[in-house]
Amino acid sequence: MGKKAAAFGLIFCLIFFFPCGCKNRSDIDLSAADSLIGTRDENIDLFGTETKSGAENSDFRSGITAKRILEGETGAIHYSYYLPEGYDGEKEYPLVMAIPGYDMMWFGNSSSGSNLNWRGFLCWTELPEAMIVVSAQFTDWGETSARQAIELTEYFIDNFSVDENRVYASGYSAGGETMSRAVSLRPDLYAAYLHGASQWDGDFSSVAENNVAVYIFMAEDDEYYGSQKAIDAYDGLFEAYLNTGKSEEEIEALLRIWLPDDLWFGEHGVFGNYHGGANIAYEESSLLEWIVSHEK
Repeated sequence: MGKKAAAFGLIFCLIFFFPCGCKNRSDIDLSAADSLIGTRDENIDLFGTETKSGAENSDFRSGITAKRILEGETGAIHYSYYLPEGYDGEKEYPLVMAIPGYDMMWFGNSSSGSNLNWRGFLCWTELPEAMIVVSAQFTDWGETSARQAIELTEYFIDNFSVDENRVYASGYSAGGETMSRAVSLRPDLYAAYLHGASQWDGDFSSVAENNVAVYIFMAEDDEYYGSQKAIDAYDGLFEAYLNTGKSEEEIEALLRIWLPDDLWFGEHGVFGNYHGGANIAYEESSLLEWIVSHEK
């Protein structure tokens, strides 16, 4: 192609209670990401200053390239990304845009890289299929972040070996508010979207008209948004799909919702804080595989 090459105990406490989409950010142990960090000197310093991005100065090493900046039309976009082992510019890879919640947004240098140990980022790197994974730290969860998500997606499509028929989005909490907007603004970019523990701020009709597959995950007793917001999103998307002339069977292949109850969470080691606990969705391989099974 013509592009430039490019147990549950303590772990659950870190994963489920810190990365919530609201309240104050907590420092996160980055050790789980250490084994994936790439080897270029200017990219591996997790606590140093960010480096300006650009395919022209990247040698496309496998692993995580941490704390980059894309100077976009709407301002600086802070992000990190993962390239699979043996990344080959002559091949095409699925691309996942994974956007975290409020606690891992950009609040200045002290917050830089706080998304690197987030399961919503790392889980995609552990799937059997090799793929490119990007996680950004935006400064809001509205129009600006949505347009930055689109701009970052296009940057990777243009500069890395991306299969344009297999570009996926994943947004948790505040990141879900952002990505529901981004996916509805540019549904031509994304084949499927995982909407985790969030409210839908985007349009329904554009998503349905472009056959974007959507999986909605929300705790039945989510303390922050409440599960009704997930139900409303499902109902709105279902009606939009119906309006395109699709049958209920066809919609079932494109739209899913899962509202696990407290018992289900308890069986998985989560008791209370079900909003933060919704990060357990990223441990469900069948859910992740449903997302990446779709193509444009």
